[in-house]
Amino acid sequence: MRVAFASEPAYPHRPNEDFIGATADAVVLLDGASIPPGVTSTCSHSVRWYSHTLGSALLTEMTQSAGPLPELLAQGIKHITSLHDFTCDLTHGGSPSATVIMLRHTADHLDWLVLGDSTLILDTGTPEPEVICDDRLEQVAAPHRVRLDSLRGGTPEHAEARREYVETLGTYRNRDGGFWVASTDPLAADHALTGTIPADQVDAVALLTDGAADAVNRYHLVTWRQLLNVLSQQEGPVQLIRQVREAERSDPHGERWPRSKTHDDASVVQVSR
Repeated sequence: MRVAFASEPAYPHRPNEDFIGATADAVVLLDGASIPPGVTSTCSHSVRWYSHTLGSALLTEMTQSAGPLPELLAQGIKHITSLHDFTCDLTHGGSPSATVIMLRHTADHLDWLVLGDSTLILDTGTPEPEVICDDRLEQVAAPHRVRLDSLRGGTPEHAEARREYVETLGTYRNRDGGFWVASTDPLAADHALTGTIPADQVDAVALLTDGAADAVNRYHLVTWRQLLNVLSQQEGPVQLIRQVREAERSDPHGERWPRSKTHDDASVVQVSR
């Protein structure tokens, strides 16, 4: 596989909580869930620590084992939990979490896994590519966004509404009827979306965190097919993130596109044969 990628933090002075790792036969993309000011975490480790430590572990597992991807993800979550369950209080749901995409080229097939609201796109040569995204978070979140989306971004009222929104979503995390992400419970891996497809049926694959997928989902700058066309160009991942940032800067207070924060970490991976 040929892999090209770009990743940019929400703001230059803040750490990038996304993680990208790749070998010739495997790709991992994680999006760490940011914790806004005012929300207390019971873990002393940062979101970046979690996403980067788990991402590194998953890439190692994928290169050393041909086991099912959910099994490898469960092992990775269990391992990272063991690194800090004696130093942190992991029983109250306030520990760091992340979405996960795993892609592996095995023999003549591509195996994939999606957990959380990052997006995987399979270009099979049809007019519309296959788009895989775990939308359970969006289904849970929509009723709780009304007040947040009605407020002007950058105001104290918006910041307080975002804090309440994140705390409310925390009560739905990793439970039936809610949504599932990687955190401290290995059983979350059993709820991932998974699939296998013959490698010769796929012309290209794209992996995007939600901060990059907003080019289609929120800002409607391009269609999924047009997004793949952008990525196929030289420095395509960089170009896509640049388009997202231009849209965000044109609407800094979320008046045209209501959102919980002006910018988000944005990561794009383009895989081709």
